[in-house]
Amino acid sequence: MPQNADFLQSLRAIVGAPHVRSEGDLSAWELDWRKRVRGKALAVVLPASTEEVAAVVRACAAARVSMVPQGGNTGMVLGSIPDDSGQQIVLSLKRMQAVRALDRDNLTVTVEAGCVLQTLQQTCADAGLLFPLSLAAEGSCTLGGNLATNAGGTQVLRYGTARELCLGLEVVNASGAIWSGLAGLRKDNTGYDLRHLFIGSEGTLGVITAATLKLYPQPKASCTAWVCVPTLEAALALLGLAQRALGPGLTGFEAMGRFALSLVHKHFPQQTIPFADQGAYCVLLECVGQQEHAALRALVEQLLADALDQGCAQDAVLADSLAQSRQLWHVRESIPMAQAQEGLNVKHDIALPVSRIATFVQESDAALAHAWPGVRLVNYGHMGDGNLHYNVQAPVGVDGDDFLQQEKAINAVVYAIVAKYQGSISAEHGIGSLKRDALAHNKSPVALTMMHAIKRALDPDNLMNPGRVLASTTASIRPPL
Repeated sequence: MPQNADFLQSLRAIVGAPHVRSEGDLSAWELDWRKRVRGKALAVVLPASTEEVAAVVRACAAARVSMVPQGGNTGMVLGSIPDDSGQQIVLSLKRMQAVRALDRDNLTVTVEAGCVLQTLQQTCADAGLLFPLSLAAEGSCTLGGNLATNAGGTQVLRYGTARELCLGLEVVNASGAIWSGLAGLRKDNTGYDLRHLFIGSEGTLGVITAATLKLYPQPKASCTAWVCVPTLEAALALLGLAQRALGPGLTGFEAMGRFALSLVHKHFPQQTIPFADQGAYCVLLECVGQQEHAALRALVEQLLADALDQGCAQDAVLADSLAQSRQLWHVRESIPMAQAQEGLNVKHDIALPVSRIATFVQESDAALAHAWPGVRLVNYGHMGDGNLHYNVQAPVGVDGDDFLQQEKAINAVVYAIVAKYQGSISAEHGIGSLKRDALAHNKSPVALTMMHAIKRALDPDNLMNPGRVLASTTASIRPPL
C-alpha cells in the first residue's frame, strides 16, 4: 500500500494530520442516516477552507481517487456515504461553519457549507431576520447538503425550496478550480445560471463550499391550527380556503394520515395528539403576518369556521402559545421516528400535482393492499406543495428485513402510478444511489442524455461522487491508486 500511504500523506500536508482519518471508528461518515448501509472509506478528509478543499480535489484528481462530498450525513437516499471499495475519500465539510457576512440592507447571508441549518436559523433570528428553510434534521444537517439535495421542508409553500432561497454559490469544480459566485444579486442575466447546475446535483458535479442566501424580516405574528378532516379531498378543499383567506401568509400545510399518527401515539405516548380518534386525516396549518397577533388569529378563526360550515373540517384547535405550536409541530416531526421504531419500511418521497394527490393515494392504497394484503401505509407530508412521504410498512407479524426484499416490486407499483399522474419519484430527498436505477426508468431519455452530457463536461474523469444520481457514465476512468 505504499501509493496509498504517499497519497494520504499528501492530504495530511494540505489539511493537517489530525484532519485525515483513516483508522479507528469511521461510522459517523461511513454509515447512512437510516443505518441500512455502511461503506468503507480510504480516508475521511476534513478541510477548513475553500482553498484546502480545492487542494484536496486537485490531489485526488491527480491520483484518480474519487470523492464523496458530505455535510451532516443526514441524507435518505445513500448519496453521501462511500461505496465498499475502501478506495474513496469522504470529503467532509463539517469544519467549514462560518457565517461570513450578513447584509441587512440586501437581506442576504453568506455562509460556509458546513454550517448547521439550525445554527444559521438562530444567527439570523438573533439579528431580527428569518432564514425560512426548516426541516426535521435541522439540528444536524448542513447548508451544503441542503443545497446539494435541494432540500424542501415545511415552509416551501411560502418561501420555496433551497434552490429558491439561494442567490449565489462558491464551488470547487472537479479539476480543483474555485468558482466564486457569491454576489447576492436577485437579477443577473449574464448567460447560463451555473448555480442551478450545482443545486440538487448531490456532489456529482463539484463541491459547494459556501452560499449566499435570501433572508426575510421576522414576521410579527404567527398562528398554528390543527384540523381534523374526513378525507384527503376535504384536506384539498381546506387548502383552497386557506390560500384564499390567508394568501401568501400561509407558510405550512401538512397532511397526516390516521395510521401515521397512531404510530406516534404508540411509540411516544407522552405526546398529546388532538382528535386522535377522529377523522381519516389531520392537517397542521401555519400562517404568519405583519399584523398584530389578534388580527391574524381572527383571520384563522374565520377560516376554520368556514371550513366547518362547508364540511371540509370536522374539528379544529388553535395553538394559544408558541409552546403549544411547537408541541403540535413536534407531533408531525415525530412521525418518521415513530415509523422507524415500528420497524423497517419502504420510503417514498414523491411529488404530485396537488389536485391529483387524493386520487393517487386512493389508487396506490388499493394496488398495494391487493398485492401485499395487510400492508400498512404511513402517509403524511407537505400537501401544500404536493410532496407526500408515502411509506409502506410491513403487515403485522411480517419481519421487516423479509419485507424489504419486496422493495423493488413495491417501488414499481408506486412509481407507475406516480408517472400516471405526472409526478416525480423524488420531491426533496434526492436520488443518491438508492433511486439511481429508478431514475433511469422514470426520467425521459432526452433528459437523461442531457444530464449525462453535463456530467461528462464538468467531471470527465467521473471522480465526483460517482455512481450517484446517474446509473452510468461514458467517461474513461483509470482505477484508483
